[in-house]
Parts: sequence; C-alpha cells; structure tokens
Amino acid sequence: MKYAGRLAVAAIAGVLSLAACGTDNNSGGTGAASAPAASAGGGLSGTINAAGSSAQANAIAEWKKAFQSSNPGVSINYQPSGSGAGVQSFIQGTIAFAGSDSALKEDKGEPAQADARCKTGKAINLPMVIGPVAVVYNLPGVDSLQLSPATIGGIFSSKITKWDDAAIKKDNPDAKLPSTPIQAFHRSDESGTSDNFTKFLKATADWPYEPAKAFPAEAKGQGAKGSDGIAQAVKGAEGAISYVELSFAENSGLSKVKVANGSGEFVELTPESAAKTVEAAKVEGSGNDLKLSIDYATKAPGAYPIVLVTYEITCEKGLTPEDTKLVKSFLTYTASEAGQTALTGLGYAPLPATLVAKVRTAVEAIS
Repeated sequence: MKYAGRLAVAAIAGVLSLAACGTDNNSGGTGAASAPAASAGGGLSGTINAAGSSAQANAIAEWKKAFQSSNPGVSINYQPSGSGAGVQSFIQGTIAFAGSDSALKEDKGEPAQADARCKTGKAINLPMVIGPVAVVYNLPGVDSLQLSPATIGGIFSSKITKWDDAAIKKDNPDAKLPSTPIQAFHRSDESGTSDNFTKFLKATADWPYEPAKAFPAEAKGQGAKGSDGIAQAVKGAEGAISYVELSFAENSGLSKVKVANGSGEFVELTPESAAKTVEAAKVEGSGNDLKLSIDYATKAPGAYPIVLVTYEITCEKGLTPEDTKLVKSFLTYTASEAGQTALTGLGYAPLPATLVAKVRTAVEAIS
C-alpha cells in the first residue's frame, strides 16, 4: 500500500503541476497528442450518448478525440449538462452512461431507480477522473489568502459579507484586506461539485444545510451555470469568491485559497496535498460498485481537504447489446494507462494505482 501511495502522489504530481488548458467547450489539448491512440475497440461503429458532469467535459473531449481516431465508425455524444441532469437522463434511459461528481445518492432513491433502468443488472459507480476543488477569488492587491472551513461556511451562507470581516482578518493576520463587498458565486445548476463542496462544509464547518447537488437557495449568493461559467463569473467580478475544479481555476488564471484541514493547518492546493486526501478514500460500494468515501475533515499533515472524484455511472448488465459493446470499449480505454495519461496537461489527475486496478476489473464485468 505504501508503494501504491507513492505511485498516486507521483501520478498526481505529474499531472497537476502542468498548466491546465481546458474549458467546457474545449475539444482538445496537449494530453492526447502525447498518449497512444485508443485501441480498445478497433472496428466498432455506432453512437454513444452520454451526459452529465461539466467538470469532466475536458477529459471526455480528450478521450473522445483519441478513441474516435482509432474507431472512426464511433460517434461519442457527451453533453456537459451537469451531474444532476446526467443522472436523471441515465435513469430515464436516454443515455448509456452518466458522468457525475458524486455517486448515486441513496437518500434520493437514485440507486434503486438506476437499477430499475438497468433491468437485468445493477447500476455501478466507476470513479474515472480526479479533480481537486479550488476555492477561487478575485481580490486585487491580495495575492495570498487563507481561510478556515468556518470562515468559508460563513461566506457562502451570506453571514460574512465584507472582505475585511473579523473572521477573515483572523485567518489572515498579516494581510491588508479591503472593505470590498464579497460576491459569493455558486453553481446555479445541479452539480456534483456543489455536492462535494457542501459535504466539505457540513463535515468541517457550522453549515446549517444538508449537502446536495443543488446549492441551497437559503444561502443566497449568486449563481452561474457550469464549471466554465463559475470561472468566468469570478474572473469578471472584483470581490468574487467561488469553488471550481482545479482545471478551470488554472485555465482562467484565478487565485486559489489555502484551505485549513481538520488539524487547522492551512494547506495550498498542490499535487502532493491533493494526493494525501485521495489516498485515504475508502470504497463504500460492494462488488463492482466503486462508490468512494472521502474524509473532508482529514487531519493528515499537509492534506488539502476538498477533492472531487467524477464517476461514470452505467449498467453492469442491462444496456442494449450495441451500447454494451461501445460503452465497455470506451471505458476500457478511459481506465487504461493511455487513457489516464491523456489527462496530462488538463488539470486532472490519473487514478491511484490501487483504485484504477479495481475500475478496470469492474469495466471488464460489463456485459
């Protein structure tokens, strides 16, 4: 396990240290050019319809380009409609797999609904993309900012409304903070990013709302659609703050907050700090369902606590014969060494060695 942990750190370090270049509409980047072409299903033909997480849109674009290059008869139609919309489309049977920044939720009855859609089998959560969530801000003159979970919770619940609030001063005793009004942006669409972010707040701060893909309306603030929309909103508004995947933060050149972990240590989002939280994740699902549990209140020294894992949700059994062949071939590629390497330069991280082995086994079981 120590060896696998070192592999995870090295893999994430290799990816996240490179400059990100993705946007929601990006159709390519540096990753696929350096990765071997997809070869999981040469000679295939047909269309894969999928939808969901906008956080993984850039990863899908890279995978789509390489996979379709080797399989020109295949068309991959992925709509970055948001995790919530993607899951509902999968349950309704209009797509072959959904991308979601959170696993199917028991409290919403999603596993049972997804199993019913699969008919002869069960729906499985397959972690495929790691994307640390950055807390980003736009505050001219403040080049370094650190915030505790309690302060972040106060900002996003609209209790802290000025940048020179006493709580922010306490977290940043040496900073010269202006009295600029805070503009807190959140996802306006249902999003696994919001789900992960509010899980973090619920686990670490005095957050009065239940975690959900829909950001609580009671918390107020301003909404923006999609990861790219959030990045653009923060970049264009002085005094703004929000949460977004690292790839979009880096692509937009946004400043990132140092976030305090469970031990009170303010930690910069780096490859190593993200890896320390990813390595501690536990598999909660059974069989080939690889739902993960992330410790957002981790006390591991140097661990950055807000890490998002994007799942591909599909049927272990129960897709049409054509969808089974296409989805299995595509996901075999995305979980391969070439597929994970293709994320390089996009601000994502390859799956840790121990986890990707389980994903490959689960994909192989799709029938």
